Amino acid sequence: MRATVLYDTHYGNTRTIAEVIAGELGSGTTATPVTGFFPGALEGIDVLVIGSPIVGWNSTEPIQAFLAGLTPGSLDGMRAAAFDTRVKHFLHGDAAGKISHALQRAGATIVAHPQGFLVTGSRGPLAADARRKATAWAAFIGSELRATA
Repeated sequence: MRATVLYDTHYGNTRTIAEVIAGELGSGTTATPVTGFFPGALEGIDVLVIGSPIVGWNSTEPIQAFLAGLTPGSLDGMRAAAFDTRVKHFLHGDAAGKISHALQRAGATIVAHPQGFLVTGSRGPLAADARRKATAWAAFIGSELRATA
Protein backbone atom coordinates (compact mmCIF):
# COMPACT_ATOMS: atom_id res chain seq x y z
CA MET A 1 0.00 0.00 0.00
CA ARG A 2 1.32 3.41 -0.95
CA ALA A 3 -0.05 6.23 1.14
CA THR A 4 0.57 9.97 1.30
CA VAL A 5 -0.25 12.25 4.18
CA LEU A 6 -0.46 15.66 2.52
CA TYR A 7 -0.45 18.65 4.85
CA ASP A 8 0.01 22.37 5.26
CA THR A 9 1.21 23.93 8.50
CA HIS A 10 1.84 27.37 9.96
CA TYR A 11 3.57 26.59 13.26
CA GLY A 12 4.53 22.92 12.84
CA ASN A 13 1.60 21.37 14.71
CA THR A 14 -0.13 19.96 11.63
CA ARG A 15 3.21 18.65 10.32
CA THR A 16 3.74 16.82 13.63
CA ILE A 17 0.30 15.17 13.40
CA ALA A 18 0.94 14.27 9.73
CA GLU A 19 4.22 12.60 10.69
CA VAL A 20 2.55 10.64 13.51
CA ILE A 21 -0.15 9.43 11.10
CA ALA A 22 2.41 8.51 8.43
CA GLY A 23 4.46 6.61 10.99
CA GLU A 24 1.43 4.65 12.16
CA LEU A 25 0.31 3.81 8.60
CA GLY A 26 3.76 2.28 8.07
CA SER A 27 6.24 1.78 5.28
CA GLY A 28 5.19 3.14 1.94
CA THR A 29 3.67 6.19 3.65
CA THR A 30 5.12 9.67 3.35
CA ALA A 31 4.19 12.93 5.07
CA THR A 32 4.47 15.57 2.35
CA PRO A 33 3.90 19.34 2.44
CA VAL A 34 1.26 20.52 -0.03
CA THR A 35 3.50 23.32 -1.32
CA GLY A 36 4.78 22.21 -4.70
CA PHE A 37 2.63 19.06 -4.71
CA PHE A 38 0.28 18.67 -7.67
CA PRO A 39 -2.60 16.26 -8.33
CA GLY A 40 -0.58 14.36 -10.96
CA ALA A 41 1.80 13.26 -8.19
CA LEU A 42 -0.99 11.07 -6.83
CA GLU A 43 -0.31 8.44 -9.51
CA GLY A 44 0.12 5.09 -7.78
CA ILE A 45 -1.15 6.32 -4.40
CA ASP A 46 -3.71 4.02 -2.75
CA VAL A 47 -4.50 6.15 0.31
CA LEU A 48 -4.52 9.94 0.68
CA VAL A 49 -4.81 11.67 4.04
CA ILE A 50 -4.96 15.48 4.01
CA GLY A 51 -4.48 17.77 6.99
CA SER A 52 -4.57 21.51 7.58
CA PRO A 53 -4.75 23.95 10.43
CA ILE A 54 -8.04 25.80 10.64
CA VAL A 55 -7.67 29.32 9.29
CA GLY A 56 -10.78 31.48 9.21
CA TRP A 57 -13.07 28.45 9.71
CA ASN A 58 -11.51 26.65 6.74
CA SER A 59 -8.33 24.92 5.58
CA THR A 60 -5.33 26.93 4.44
CA GLU A 61 -5.22 28.50 0.98
CA PRO A 62 -2.63 25.98 -0.34
CA ILE A 63 -4.85 23.06 0.72
CA GLN A 64 -7.91 24.75 -0.79
CA ALA A 65 -6.00 25.33 -4.05
CA PHE A 66 -4.90 21.69 -4.17
CA LEU A 67 -8.47 20.49 -3.60
CA ALA A 68 -9.80 22.90 -6.23
CA GLY A 69 -7.42 21.27 -8.72
CA LEU A 70 -9.04 17.87 -8.27
CA THR A 71 -11.58 17.03 -10.95
CA PRO A 72 -14.63 14.80 -10.46
CA GLY A 73 -13.48 11.21 -10.74
CA SER A 74 -9.78 12.07 -10.37
CA LEU A 75 -9.63 10.10 -7.10
CA ASP A 76 -11.77 7.15 -8.19
CA GLY A 77 -10.48 3.99 -6.50
CA MET A 78 -8.48 5.94 -3.91
CA ARG A 79 -9.23 5.76 -0.20
CA ALA A 80 -8.95 8.96 1.81
CA ALA A 81 -9.33 10.70 5.17
CA ALA A 82 -8.94 14.25 6.47
CA PHE A 83 -7.85 15.97 9.67
CA ASP A 84 -7.28 19.45 11.00
CA THR A 85 -5.54 21.10 13.92
CA ARG A 86 -7.65 23.54 15.89
CA VAL A 87 -7.88 25.63 18.99
CA LYS A 88 -10.60 24.55 21.42
CA HIS A 89 -13.23 27.21 20.94
CA PHE A 90 -16.99 27.10 20.67
CA LEU A 91 -16.69 28.37 17.06
CA HIS A 92 -13.59 26.85 15.50
CA GLY A 93 -14.69 25.74 12.03
CA ASP A 94 -14.38 22.30 10.48
CA ALA A 95 -11.59 22.22 7.92
CA ALA A 96 -11.38 18.42 8.13
CA GLY A 97 -15.05 18.04 7.20
CA LYS A 98 -14.67 20.38 4.22
CA ILE A 99 -11.53 18.57 3.06
CA SER A 100 -13.31 15.22 3.39
CA HIS A 101 -16.24 16.45 1.28
CA ALA A 102 -13.86 17.72 -1.42
CA LEU A 103 -12.07 14.36 -1.49
CA GLN A 104 -15.39 12.55 -1.81
CA ARG A 105 -16.52 14.88 -4.64
CA ALA A 106 -13.31 13.93 -6.49
CA GLY A 107 -14.26 10.25 -6.20
CA ALA A 108 -12.34 9.06 -3.14
CA THR A 109 -13.82 6.58 -0.71
CA ILE A 110 -13.67 8.11 2.77
CA VAL A 111 -12.37 5.51 5.27
CA ALA A 112 -12.58 7.51 8.52
CA HIS A 113 -14.62 10.35 9.94
CA PRO A 114 -12.84 13.72 9.68
CA GLN A 115 -10.78 14.31 12.81
CA GLY A 116 -9.71 17.45 14.64
CA PHE A 117 -6.62 17.58 16.88
CA LEU A 118 -6.36 20.29 19.51
CA VAL A 119 -3.59 22.82 19.98
CA THR A 120 -3.41 24.77 23.23
CA GLY A 121 -3.14 28.19 21.57
CA SER A 122 -3.16 29.66 18.09
CA ARG A 123 0.52 28.76 17.70
CA GLY A 124 0.43 25.59 19.77
CA PRO A 125 1.80 23.48 21.20
CA LEU A 126 -0.34 20.45 20.55
CA ALA A 127 -2.62 19.38 23.38
CA ALA A 128 -1.12 16.72 25.63
CA ASP A 129 -3.18 13.89 24.11
CA ALA A 130 -3.02 14.96 20.44
CA ARG A 131 -0.24 12.58 19.41
CA ARG A 132 -1.95 9.65 21.14
CA LYS A 133 -5.25 10.50 19.44
CA ALA A 134 -3.49 10.80 16.05
CA THR A 135 -1.88 7.38 16.54
CA ALA A 136 -5.26 5.83 17.42
CA TRP A 137 -7.00 7.52 14.46
CA ALA A 138 -4.30 6.33 12.06
CA ALA A 139 -4.49 2.80 13.53
CA PHE A 140 -8.24 2.85 12.85
CA ILE A 141 -7.56 3.91 9.24
CA GLY A 142 -5.03 1.11 8.89
CA SER A 143 -7.53 -1.44 10.19
CA GLU A 144 -10.18 -0.16 7.78
CA LEU A 145 -7.73 -0.48 4.88
CA ARG A 146 -6.83 -4.04 5.84
CA ALA A 147 -10.52 -4.94 6.21
CA THR A 148 -11.32 -3.72 2.67
CA ALA A 149 -8.17 -5.11 1.02
